[in-house]
Amino acid sequence: MLQDPISITGISSVSPLGNTTEQIWNLYKKPSHCITLHDFGNDKVPIATISDTSRNQIDYLKQENSQYESLDDSVLFAIFAARAVIKQAAWKGTFDFGVNIGSSRGATGLFEKYHQEFLETGISATLSSPTTTLGNISSWIAQDLQTKGPEISHSITCSTALHAILNGVAWLQAGLNDKFLVGGSEAPLTPFTIAQMKALKIYASDVAPPYPCQAMNLGKTRNSMFLGEGAAIACLETGIKDNAQALITGIGYATEPLKHNISISTNAECFQKSMKMALGNTDPKQIDVIVLHAPGTIKGDLAEYNAIQAVFGNDQPALTTNKWKIGHTFGASGILSVELAILMMKHQEFIPVPFIKDSYVPKQLNNIIINAVGFGGNAVSILLRVP
Repeated sequence: MLQDPISITGISSVSPLGNTTEQIWNLYKKPSHCITLHDFGNDKVPIATISDTSRNQIDYLKQENSQYESLDDSVLFAIFAARAVIKQAAWKGTFDFGVNIGSSRGATGLFEKYHQEFLETGISATLSSPTTTLGNISSWIAQDLQTKGPEISHSITCSTALHAILNGVAWLQAGLNDKFLVGGSEAPLTPFTIAQMKALKIYASDVAPPYPCQAMNLGKTRNSMFLGEGAAIACLETGIKDNAQALITGIGYATEPLKHNISISTNAECFQKSMKMALGNTDPKQIDVIVLHAPGTIKGDLAEYNAIQAVFGNDQPALTTNKWKIGHTFGASGILSVELAILMMKHQEFIPVPFIKDSYVPKQLNNIIINAVGFGGNAVSILLRVP
């Protein structure tokens, strides 16, 4: 149980949906996806990239500072989103807030580039180490925003961003800070990363129109996970603030022993535990929506659904996910799901999964649970309430 609610006073992102609240919400309301085909080696592979407009803005950011030219996209995405969210939350003159930004993969693009150069020349580039360390993300954000607070980076695979929220909440509840910047960033659209996912046999083997990613289609017979890129960052503050966009009223986490290192149990025991913990004393009937992790894999989607049935029974909330639209963004996926939840609460409009027929549409959106889980069964559930 939380001692006090935590306010989310800002959330900003850059993703295949755009980089402004208006752009993102408008694309969420359209029943179309952002997945396109790109060449990786001899194959055309479905991925979801940031828009050309966003790419131009990232390139402009890169040119602002000669040091930024050597940074990976995962760092640049995060700096871009962090600058925007600080303005949104009006953290002017605040220089002691904490930073906890995570990434599943980190500087994947740069690492592959530098390693290839090493294989060809036997020499490592001067900046190959500092620019590919995982701590690179939070440290550069802290430098860019000139904060003097703690800097934390971590990787807990696909639940990374929600673990960042857990960390931020813990620091705030302990009274060690009164403001924390949290989130996740991922730039995984690289040849080796794509090859790794294909080797695990969880990447989609075909492109079935009109929705290549069949996340939460429990009747699918093939895995349909695709990768996307992007970052999202939120401002957390202790107590109920006048400018709160949402309140964190519950947090839950759990890790389950696994028989296989990429799959959770059939009934996702980790999700059952994390959702129950996030609920606390809240009546399950009060939950209006669950934003699912739902990666688009056969076993992953079904296991999460089974966990929801076990926890909620006949009082199952409305279910949605954004992976059918923007792909799986690994460590950034959870915070992008938080953004979707906040936008739905703000507009009091449910965003359904279009290929799921006769989905339940809630009359109100006051309490929403967001789920994420990573390799190793590290599940996190966050309960949000309208302020």
